[in-house]
Amino acid sequence: MSRLDVAVTRLLGMLLLLGACFLGFVALSDEVSEGETQDFDERVLRMLRDPKDPSVARGPWWLAVSAEEVTALGGVTVLFLVTLTVCGFLLLARRYRTLLLVLAATGGGILLNSLLKQLFSRPRPSVVPHLTEVMTHSFPSGHAMLSATVYLTLGGLMAQLAERRRLKAYILVVSLLLPFMVGLTRVYLGVHYPTDVLAGWVAGLAWALLTALVARALHRRSPELRAEARKPVE
Repeated sequence: MSRLDVAVTRLLGMLLLLGACFLGFVALSDEVSEGETQDFDERVLRMLRDPKDPSVARGPWWLAVSAEEVTALGGVTVLFLVTLTVCGFLLLARRYRTLLLVLAATGGGILLNSLLKQLFSRPRPSVVPHLTEVMTHSFPSGHAMLSATVYLTLGGLMAQLAERRRLKAYILVVSLLLPFMVGLTRVYLGVHYPTDVLAGWVAGLAWALLTALVARALHRRSPELRAEARKPVE
């Protein structure tokens, strides 16, 4: 298979996955808005708590502590610091156009999540006590969506810098694993319904794919961006 065939196949795969994410989010949000998922959501949250005391999560005491620490990986503060660190690296490496792409992807993801939360305005779960502080609406999960957006975007960027396939695979697996773990902790801590997290994952993946497609198009049209991508890091 030629390089052109590989590129076309990869592009079609990304477009199909993006379309599937969009349709999946629309279908899920419709079910949530109509209350069709409410019984399932509440049942899952109750299953994760002690029947005698809903304020106590199931499992050993350290699991709840670990969940609070892991969930911070999807918080605004940690994601801001991670993005700032990567932007500092790109700035020192003089990859200014790539820096702008990262900022646009991250900032756009934050804006999109805020708009979606305001659009659906789903209240936070009240069936069990929250084990961590929350302030915004519930759907979609900001931690799940923003962690997927940031880690997948940065992971895709780092994968481009790696030459060996095993390194690329490792980077992408970690980029997928982090949002997955963050989303699970949001349900375990009782601050999100499972469908909130699922919607966050889907929306975050869709946004990361969209920004990757935009970056791909810009690379094809901008000789400066292509030259910057090929330039070795010094």
